[in-house]
Amino acid sequence: MPAADCFPPAGDPISAGEADHPLAMVLCAGCGLAQLADDDTVTDEPRGVEPRALVEQARAAVADAAASGLLGGATAAEFGSPHGGTWLPHLQERGISTVPQDHPGGADIVVDSLGIMHEPDQAAGMARRAAATAPGGVLLLHYLPLETIVRQGQWNALRHGHFAYYSLPALTRLLASAGMSPLTAWDYDLYGGTVVLAAVHGEAEPDAAIARLVRRDVAMTDPRTVRGLQRAADSHLSGLRSWLEGQRAQGNRVLAYGAASRAVALLSLARADRSMIAAVGDASPLKEGRRMPGTDIPIVSPARFAAAAPDSILLTVPDLYPEVRETFPQFAGRWFVDDPATGVRPADAESPRAAS
Repeated sequence: MPAADCFPPAGDPISAGEADHPLAMVLCAGCGLAQLADDDTVTDEPRGVEPRALVEQARAAVADAAASGLLGGATAAEFGSPHGGTWLPHLQERGISTVPQDHPGGADIVVDSLGIMHEPDQAAGMARRAAATAPGGVLLLHYLPLETIVRQGQWNALRHGHFAYYSLPALTRLLASAGMSPLTAWDYDLYGGTVVLAAVHGEAEPDAAIARLVRRDVAMTDPRTVRGLQRAADSHLSGLRSWLEGQRAQGNRVLAYGAASRAVALLSLARADRSMIAAVGDASPLKEGRRMPGTDIPIVSPARFAAAAPDSILLTVPDLYPEVRETFPQFAGRWFVDDPATGVRPADAESPRAAS
């Protein structure tokens, strides 16, 4: 599989070993943490442009934490992520000052939004976050649960550079290794279902939200449950390939939008090429002029994407749809969402999972 964070220049030919990086997930029988079996890639990810959906989720999470009385402190530190999603502006709006991770005595509020999964040493990464949190402070962890990944067949959330995938039982053990425990949590619709977990030093009394998530996640410590991701990958890739071939047979000009990391495995393993997808539009200037790894499909700016006048558009990240629909109103009715759980469908059609 290609490295998910290395986008070669568009003019470079596909190298022999470009898509040969092993990728497998293992589940620890002792602690229940799902992790990469190995990662022989070197991190080289062009930072993406923060999508509106991520900004709105951050604002909502800060409001929920404030409503729960957890933002009474004066200082905040953040552990960032290459995916973007900073919460600091929303905290600053509430009069909370930003301090570095090594602030003396720790910060009253420490935020990690989709960051800790990028830590090769999970125990050490959690220990750093615990050390950055003041004795009476709170650590807010935003993560994509393993339960969401398995339930929705999001096999392409598994990627190089994402070293761990969390159930709440496994995350509770990881927190305990750093002297912390979960206090409460909130669910969000982002990426099919993310969680923000509030953790504190010592032994906290978890609330009903924690108990509910533990019950929901307990099956995620069973390898028989998690093993279904491979079947989801096979089914998804077969369906996408058939859709692309059908579009080509009809003479439709197809472009994709969103050169996200999860689109790397998708397009490479589906054996997509420029005869099926002419280009991938993306808002990040750092990805323009590059190509999708393992394919000859170039990445273009939003302006070039619009000028290409596609007949059909494959949206690789469904959460982007409200934003791109407003940005490109001329393409109404041409958007198709690539959804591992439902297959390729018109973007305006209600997802079966949303209706359930």
